[in-house]
Amino acid sequence: MKMPDLIHWRCEHDESNIVSLIFDKSGSSTNVLSLEVVDELEQIINSFQDQRINGLVISSGKENGFIAGADVHSFTHIDSIEEAEELISKVQSIFNSLESLPFTTVAIINGFCLGGGLELALSCNYRVAINDPGTRIGLPEILLGIHPGWGGSIRLIEKAGVIQAMKLMLTGKTVDAVKAYKLGIVDKCVPARHAWRAALRQIADKPPVRKSKYANVTRLSLFRTLIASRLKKNVSVRVNREHYPAPYALIDLWRHYGGNRKTMLEEEGKSVARLICTPTAKNLIRVYMLQDQLKSLGNESDFKAGHVHVIGAGIMGGDIAAWCALNGLTVTLQDREAQYIKPAIKRARQLFSTRLKKPHHVRAAMDRLIPDPGGQGIGRADVLIEAIIENLEAKRSLFQSVQSKLMPGAILATNTSSIPLDELSAGLEKPDRLIGLHFFNPVAKMQLVEVVHHKTTAPEMLQSAARFCRQINRLPLPVKSSPGFLINRILMPYLLEAITLLEEGEQAENIDACAREFGMPVGPVELSDTVGLDICFSVAKILSTALHARVPDILKHKVEQGQLGRKSGSGFYQYRNGRRVGSKTEMSKIPREDITDRLVFSMCNEAMKCWSEKIVTDAAYIDAGMIFGAGFAPFRGGPLHYLESLDRDTLKSRFGELNDNYGDRFVLGNDW
Repeated sequence: MKMPDLIHWRCEHDESNIVSLIFDKSGSSTNVLSLEVVDELEQIINSFQDQRINGLVISSGKENGFIAGADVHSFTHIDSIEEAEELISKVQSIFNSLESLPFTTVAIINGFCLGGGLELALSCNYRVAINDPGTRIGLPEILLGIHPGWGGSIRLIEKAGVIQAMKLMLTGKTVDAVKAYKLGIVDKCVPARHAWRAALRQIADKPPVRKSKYANVTRLSLFRTLIASRLKKNVSVRVNREHYPAPYALIDLWRHYGGNRKTMLEEEGKSVARLICTPTAKNLIRVYMLQDQLKSLGNESDFKAGHVHVIGAGIMGGDIAAWCALNGLTVTLQDREAQYIKPAIKRARQLFSTRLKKPHHVRAAMDRLIPDPGGQGIGRADVLIEAIIENLEAKRSLFQSVQSKLMPGAILATNTSSIPLDELSAGLEKPDRLIGLHFFNPVAKMQLVEVVHHKTTAPEMLQSAARFCRQINRLPLPVKSSPGFLINRILMPYLLEAITLLEEGEQAENIDACAREFGMPVGPVELSDTVGLDICFSVAKILSTALHARVPDILKHKVEQGQLGRKSGSGFYQYRNGRRVGSKTEMSKIPREDITDRLVFSMCNEAMKCWSEKIVTDAAYIDAGMIFGAGFAPFRGGPLHYLESLDRDTLKSRFGELNDNYGDRFVLGNDW
């Protein structure tokens, strides 16, 4: 049979009838499985039926990875469960055909092998993974509100065993090539130069296919019931079934059908078809695309930093410096004296040890982080980040002292969380080079960085700053300079509303419980204690005038009494060794629905104002910012998207009720 004309695949035969099938998606820097791609794959597999073939090796034509997964954008066009089921069934059938080919098949995995990419690789007889730090293997579909649907759930369990396979699928985590080999997911782990030879050896030797030693036990219904119960208990600690149904659906799928491979494959597709049409999945897919949108910012710039200089070795400055060093940059860290830098170096070592594991990688990162109390690194830096005390005059003085030492084209950045950049840039010879790079605490966990511009910021500087954020694996969010910028501005009314509820006599535990039930990762009272009540009070004072907000007296009194939250051992909660103690829940004094709405609508209210003032150029940036910068419930799609999901008349009536009962501060904007 003649090989079909191909756009995304290259098919090459050698004299020994070994076929090399190379996936290189046209017009894309990354391999993803679109409908057009899988249609071509189906044609290729069908064409093999009439050919004499001794083996097939599937590899990638992209340097950055094997296959990053399915084309998520295609999910947005699915309108019904029936349509979803038909699409899933089609791809399942193609992968089943690949699995059933009468000759040996091998996938060579480089870089990212995720989602549908791993499902395709698992459909081959063998997998050879390239032992490189960039190789990441996993099935992260759960992060999109679904679970593997193209045979991945049953095939991964067959290879790695149910406990390890479920651990990967239920968390969405990935593993490197060595770990994948240890788990049985791949059959060989080799350097790139040996990958092709290793694949040919698998075809020649045809070793026994690796399977979990517990494969037979999992066919027992009682065993599956016991394990499923344990898995659900573990999942329930992290996520609510009502908010995130996919993990529970995956466990139920295996519990009911794990004893019958054919049935589980069929039911897997039906389960995903139902999930993909839920509001949770639709919102999480939207969030994924928002993340991609932020990742694309800065693509127009060719800026590349090699050296970063951070001034201020406190918690934020020290952790920003450590993060940059972790991501391969040379970093000089400055403070008044060496003694103030030592704690930051100690924290950096802990971070490197946790993330990098291997001692020689930790040493290399430590070598890149250089204490620099004299500021010798200023003149060599591509990026200078100021992270000193939140004081206008102190920052101005610093900028004026360093501006003449900077290289041409270097980024001059401030990590201020609240001071407008127009005020900070006053007195600079080149105010157009000043930009805000507002990181969030903890730096190593929070993906978002607000890239703040003011009236005279040079557009190329904004592009360079966004590019720098991507270089250190962070999401840039361009925002206009205004009090509190975007995230703190929207978050502060939420925190102040929680403290107002405390003032009205509501219990902290009830307030936080309502927020968590809505989907927030942590309640506002506990968040205030964690940030530090002194910091909350300071930022609240700065923003209260601009936002026309009242700072509750109880917050001021706590700060005056030295009850600053977790760091002092006492705040709105009590703490011992950093852990909450002595908390107990009583009946709510205020209706729980009112507590939830007051908290959530305080954020939504301010989000609407930010959009009306065009703090960002795209309303979707507000949703992305609050999800990635403040932990707004991802399954609800962000504060503005959440408002859009509600009936306008009902919303208007609800705002009126809240205003009548609790004060005239809930205002539905004209855009809604």
